[in-house]
Amino acid sequence: MRACARFFTGALFLACSQFGLSAALADPELTRSFGTGDSATGVGIAQGGEDSELEGPQAIYAGDAGELYLLDQLNSRILRFDPRAPGAPPQTLTLPEGLSPTDLVVSNGAIHVWDGRPITLEATGPEAAPTRGLTPTRASGPVDETAVDAFAQMGSVELTDDVVSTLDTTRAVQHAGRARQTIRTHGRGPVTATFVDTDGDSAVRILVGARGGSTFATLQLKVQAKLGAVELLQIDSQGRFFVFAESVPNDVGETAAAFVARYRPDATLEGVYDLPLTSNIGLARRFVTVSPDGDVFFLRTKKGSSDILGVGFRRIKKGQTIVAFNTEPAPQLSGFGSVRPANALVRPLTRRQVLETGAAFANVKWRVTSTIYGSDPDTQCSGFSRIRRPGYLRGKVNQEVTGIPYCWGCFGNLHKIGESFRRGLLAGNVCTRNKPRRDVAGVDCSAFVSAAWGLSSHFTTMAIPAIARQLPSAWDLLPGDALNKPGSHVMLFVRFTPDKKAEVLESSTGGCNGKVCRNVYPIGSLLARGYRPVRYRGLANSTAEVAVPSRPH
Repeated sequence: MRACARFFTGALFLACSQFGLSAALADPELTRSFGTGDSATGVGIAQGGEDSELEGPQAIYAGDAGELYLLDQLNSRILRFDPRAPGAPPQTLTLPEGLSPTDLVVSNGAIHVWDGRPITLEATGPEAAPTRGLTPTRASGPVDETAVDAFAQMGSVELTDDVVSTLDTTRAVQHAGRARQTIRTHGRGPVTATFVDTDGDSAVRILVGARGGSTFATLQLKVQAKLGAVELLQIDSQGRFFVFAESVPNDVGETAAAFVARYRPDATLEGVYDLPLTSNIGLARRFVTVSPDGDVFFLRTKKGSSDILGVGFRRIKKGQTIVAFNTEPAPQLSGFGSVRPANALVRPLTRRQVLETGAAFANVKWRVTSTIYGSDPDTQCSGFSRIRRPGYLRGKVNQEVTGIPYCWGCFGNLHKIGESFRRGLLAGNVCTRNKPRRDVAGVDCSAFVSAAWGLSSHFTTMAIPAIARQLPSAWDLLPGDALNKPGSHVMLFVRFTPDKKAEVLESSTGGCNGKVCRNVYPIGSLLARGYRPVRYRGLANSTAEVAVPSRPH
C-alpha cells in the first residue's frame, strides 16, 4: 500500500487500495533522447504555440533484430538505432523526395510507411553506411496484409466511404473497424486475432490463431471503465502476448488511460505497462512498440526533445480487473465553466450540413499554379527547420491536388479561399511560430471547425468554450461535434469506428501533412492528451443518434 501512496492521492489512491494492486506505476526509463535539429542525434520538432499542436516524430517501431526505427518526418528521414547501445550514432535512412509519411511499420525485414496509403521502401547503399537512401520497391501487387493491419492498429487506414453516411446508422457500423486482425509477430510469425466483446463495454475476448489455422490462445481483458481501442500488438520471442488497450471512463472529468497488457504463453495475464500519456506531449501517430525480447518502448515528444522511454511493468493478480492509471490527472479545463457564451452570426445548422462542409474542405480538388505555389527556395519558418509551404504541395506545380491547405491564422469558406487563389495568394502557411501572413490562403485547425460550424468569424481553440459546451462523456459525441484542446488543436468529430476509435476531420500540419483531411485516432489516447468532447451550442441535435458500435463478432 505504501507503493500506491507514493504515486497516487485521492480517488486514485482509493482505487489502488480497493483493487489491491500488487505494485504501483513503475517509472519509465529513458532509453534515448534526441534534441531539436537535423544532426545525427537530433530530430525535427516544431514547438507548439497558441492554437497549434507540438509536432515531432510521428512513429516508432521495433525491428526483428531489436533495433528501433523512428520516423523523423520534419527532416524527411527515418533514424535506425540500437536501444541497447544508447551512445552509438543512429543510421539515417533518407526518405524519397515528395514522400511525407505519417506512420511507420517494419514487417518481415521491409520498411513500410503511410502517406495516405501504405508504401513499401527498400534501402540503397552499403548496409553499414551512416546514411542510406530509401526508394519505393519495384514489386507489383498490394502491400502485405500483415503490414496493412499493423498500420490500422493506430488508425492509419484508407477511408473511402462518404463522410455524410455517418448519419445513416445502418452504415455507420460497417466502417473501417475490423473483427479480425492479421499481424506478423516476432515470436510466432503471421497470426490472426479475432475480437469478441463480452460483459458489455468493459471486457473483450481475443482469439489468437495461426494464419489460416486454428486458435492456439484465448486472451481475456477487462477494465474498470469502458474499453476504447484494443489491438494485439505483438508476440515476443518467448511467446508472450502484448495487447494495446484503452480505458475510457463515462465521466469526462475522470482520467482516460492507455496501457499494454502482457500475457504468458499459456494466455494468463501477468500485468500491464501503463503508458505515460500526458497533455504536454506531442500527438504522435504510433507512440508504442514492442521489441522481440518483450521490451515496451514509448515515444514522447515534448518541448525541446523527443525521448524513447522503456515503460515499466506493473504486475496484476490472475483474473483481476485492470485498473488503468495515467500519471497525470484529467486536465481541468475551467474555461468551459467560466467563459460567458458568445454571440456568433450563423446560418441554421444541422449535423448533415456540418459534415458536408467539412468533407468539402477535405475532398476538394484543385490545380496548383506557379503563382499559388510560390518561389523556390521558399521562406524558412522561425524556430525550426521547416518552410512555409505545406508538405503535400511540394513539387506539385501544375498538378491537381486534394484538400484545402493548412494556413496559420487564416480563415474563410471555400468560395473565399478559391477567390484568394484566383487573386494570386499563396497556398497555405505552416509557420506556426511566426505571425500570420496576409499573402496566403487556407484554414488552420480552429478556422476549419469554425467554417464547418457555419460561423462568420474565426473562433480559436481558446475561444471555442464560449460557443460550445463540454459533453459529460466522450461516448456522447455525435457527428459534427468536436474534440478540442484549448490552446493547441481542435478536430471535427465524424464517428466512432467499430473498433472504438474516433474518426475526425482536421486541418493539421502533422497528421494531415499540411491540409484538411480525415484521420482515425484511438479515442482514449486523445482524452489522455487533454482533448475534450464539445458540442457547438448552435448545432441542431435533431438527427438520429449514432450509437457507439460494438466490435463485430
